Amino acid sequence: MEEVIVDEYNPNWSREFEEEKIKIINALSDLQVVIEHIGSTSIPGLGSKPIIDSMAGVSSLELIDETYIRNLYDIGYEYVNKPEFPERLFFRRGQWRAGTHHLHVYKYQGKNWNDNILFRDFLKKNPEIKNEYYTLKKKLAEQYKHDRVGYTDGKADFIKGIINRAYTRDIIGNQQ
Repeated sequence: MEEVIVDEYNPNWSREFEEEKIKIINALSDLQVVIEHIGSTSIPGLGSKPIIDSMAGVSSLELIDETYIRNLYDIGYEYVNKPEFPERLFFRRGQWRAGTHHLHVYKYQGKNWNDNILFRDFLKKNPEIKNEYYTLKKKLAEQYKHDRVGYTDGKADFIKGIINRAYTRDIIGNQQ
């Protein structure tokens, strides 16, 4: 059973993302695709599990056929079928539950795409909330030391709350 470890922020995470971004764009070369760095490793100063989360936005998930799945596999990304999440295609590089890189493919500018961007950007703009989230992550990593699902579930309400706050601020900001 693997251990949940939250590392201190590593500035190399952004460089690693940029290297992966080029590989992913090349693997999906015939598609119109937008790649973003998401998750805690994308937020300067925020400690995280050392897994680089990338998000690819495409006009339709149906475009990711066997050819693109094979192209991603050739650069080290294994497709993990998650029928419980029909709005996302998930790829992992590295061992089960201990991968070093995750790729989430969503409909570009769909709800899940927007939620990830809002969460990331809200934490970047609000250092006190970022610190609160980091404190929660460290507490959950201790509480769920050998239970990654429990760790992830423990963050869910906080993340939903931040996304709701970000939408509210975005709506209010756009009305002024």
